[in-house]
Amino acid sequence: MYGFYSQILVVDLTDQGFAVETVDEEILQAFLGGKGLGSYLLSEFNPPQIDPFSPENHVVFATGPACGSFVWGSSRYGVFTKSPQTGLYSESYSGGRVPEAIDATGYDALIIKGRSPVPTVLAIRPGEVVFHEAGDIWGMDTYQAEDEVIRRFAGSASGKAKKGAIVIGPAGENHVCFSVIENDYWRSAGRTGVGCVLGSKRLKAILFQGDCSRKLADRKAISVFSKGLAKEAKDNAQVAAYKNKGTPMMVKIMNEAGGFPTRYWSEGIYDKWQSISSDALHKQCDVRPRACLKCFMACGRLSTVKCGRHAGLKIEGPEYETIYAFGGLCAIDSIEEIMYLNDICDRLGMDTISAGNLCGLAIEAVRRGKIDYDLDYGDVDAIAGLLKEIAYRRGIGDLLARGIRIAAGQWELEEIAVHVKGLEPAGYDPRVLKGVGLGYATSDRGACHLRATFYKPELSGMIDPDAIEGKAALFVDFEDRLTLFDTLILCRFYRDLYPWESLCEVVEGLTGLRVNTVDLKAISSRISDTIRDFNIQEGLRPEDDRLPERLLKNALKGGHRITEGELEKMVSEYYHLRGWDDRGYPQ
Repeated sequence: MYGFYSQILVVDLTDQGFAVETVDEEILQAFLGGKGLGSYLLSEFNPPQIDPFSPENHVVFATGPACGSFVWGSSRYGVFTKSPQTGLYSESYSGGRVPEAIDATGYDALIIKGRSPVPTVLAIRPGEVVFHEAGDIWGMDTYQAEDEVIRRFAGSASGKAKKGAIVIGPAGENHVCFSVIENDYWRSAGRTGVGCVLGSKRLKAILFQGDCSRKLADRKAISVFSKGLAKEAKDNAQVAAYKNKGTPMMVKIMNEAGGFPTRYWSEGIYDKWQSISSDALHKQCDVRPRACLKCFMACGRLSTVKCGRHAGLKIEGPEYETIYAFGGLCAIDSIEEIMYLNDICDRLGMDTISAGNLCGLAIEAVRRGKIDYDLDYGDVDAIAGLLKEIAYRRGIGDLLARGIRIAAGQWELEEIAVHVKGLEPAGYDPRVLKGVGLGYATSDRGACHLRATFYKPELSGMIDPDAIEGKAALFVDFEDRLTLFDTLILCRFYRDLYPWESLCEVVEGLTGLRVNTVDLKAISSRISDTIRDFNIQEGLRPEDDRLPERLLKNALKGGHRITEGELEKMVSEYYHLRGWDDRGYPQ
């Protein structure tokens, strides 16, 4: 079948061995690659009810059939496992340049199982896996580790070979449940704790190096399609907005909508939002657009602080979610200070969304007399110190490293803790954007905004944010289409440029499969059912598909609210449209 290598690499860290296995064409036709194949393999290989830190918990890396092609937005990889943060299905994605190096090793997926007896770096090339002891790299931050792995283990290779490394930081080594995998310094497979699963396996890094490429069904057709898309996108307002302002543009949009989570979810507008906006970033820092491979949007902000105590600090970012998590939830009113906290999280290898939420919860714990700790809103240095305590499991950091459910239970703050299934939400308050609330409640990996990016139709006027009727139907359409994105794998920010008809054209050009929208929706539904079955096997209950009490019971100052009845109506309709029973079980 075109568009696939039809091979997976299985690496056993315990025995330090590997095997190459063939993927049946029927599986590829049913699930495609990326999320589809990764979810299928996780469901097939993972024993039920295992501890996420068990050697038996498999980690699946996958690229999609678009990776390495001319398709715009295709330089991405996915990683799939059982999450230590939620105890359920885990998926996370990253872009940059490394995804094409992963793909160039010649496999549709890499499965990692077992646990190494010593800290290890894997070097993976076509037909070859080398296990390197890495005791002196263990403990390095992510920037240092990435440089050292490439310097030490890449060696000489042909001019055509692509190379790159994925790494974890000290947070992953110390089993912080929301630690991440990093690549290209600032690109992260950032949610659900994939970094600490590698840490539990004593796997510090993987170097990928190869010159393989997928055979496409119609390379010329893909080239023509992509050239046409690039031409069309020159006048696209959304493309221009991402290139000129990046995701920080959402700070202004969400504050004006009244849904910018502030002071740990107690308010929807931050009165100092202008000091942490995209305009502030571009005025106060030296900023250059930065793109992944095969991307004309260049949404990344390669930012350098011009002056002040962090002068010279350079990061790619901060992204909107990091600005919301520290600027909104923790009330920090300086974009440079948010960059400083962003840099700490990147070096230590922690998800900034969960980190900012947990710092906000800790501030509330102090204010309510639950803990004795020197911490308050706007206190940058105290928050920076807390981030380091979390990464190294010191003091209250040890508790927070175990996740929001455990910390909130210990401090008797369950009634204000904001999460779904153990995963904290992104910077879109569902009391303002009710369809986002449906997404948070039903997402397989917890409170996730990316599975359908439903803030887009609600903010753009495609559907009334307050509407309940018909919302689930539009949501399912968005979710199904973006599930296809994750099988190919494509960047979310190309969502307006790849309607169903374009996805049909891309799939046929890559794989040779002649498909229509109905066919692609069937593939998406099959993937959704597979993941839902996995979660039910791991203990998911119908009551887990709901929003936290704080968001259901407390309205924002402007009067925005989402009621339990409204949410239940949307969830019930969502189950029906998915073909599930009234408990959310696939039939």
